[in-house]
Amino acid sequence: MGGRRRKETSVLLETGTQQLTGIAAWAVSIMEALGGFGAALLIALENLFPPLPSEIILPLAGFSAGTGTAGLTLWSAILWCTGGSLVGAWALYGLGWWLGPERTRAILGKLPLVNTKDIDKTEAFFHRRGGLTVFFGRMVPIFRSLISIPAGVTHMNFLRFTLLTTAGAAIWNTVLISAGYVMGANWHVVEDYVNVFSKIVIVVCAIAAIVWIVLRLRARRRAADAV
Repeated sequence: MGGRRRKETSVLLETGTQQLTGIAAWAVSIMEALGGFGAALLIALENLFPPLPSEIILPLAGFSAGTGTAGLTLWSAILWCTGGSLVGAWALYGLGWWLGPERTRAILGKLPLVNTKDIDKTEAFFHRRGGLTVFFGRMVPIFRSLISIPAGVTHMNFLRFTLLTTAGAAIWNTVLISAGYVMGANWHVVEDYVNVFSKIVIVVCAIAAIVWIVLRLRARRRAADAV
């Protein structure tokens, strides 16, 4: 039985990790050693440490399920990874809850170009659209993890946060895990497409930040000239 297990797990290494290094190879070793719990652990850590990319871990989990290694099936991989997403989100939600509005206001108020009106507007927006923001944010690279913090800061209802996070994470996880399951040894194609999406998000955020900074500097300059 042990020999059969080693033979099965070697399939993933021989067909899918021969060109893998770094995070991808490490992720495979964790999933092979711990099975579904390993996949959940990786995704929970990915929520806390964004440099661990879900676009690698999730397709690999799907590929692992497709080869029958690590004791995973397609549905068990989705369930384990969604559970891991939820645990990671709870941790960041807890951090946000601990910070609370006052601590957050004190921290952000020390940042250059940020004033209390910006904080008030952001908080008001999250109170109005927090549910949609959490749900869709779980499907957007970069924001997937960070969105849990303002949910905690604004003390969003915990059950509501849990349900929205589970739904959003389940969709994201199902898409990437299923893609890795279908693509098999070509799972890395999924990573390539998600990387393009991630880069688009980064560029859009960078442009928005630059525009905001320019407008804020101009507003301050006009205010200074008017004095």
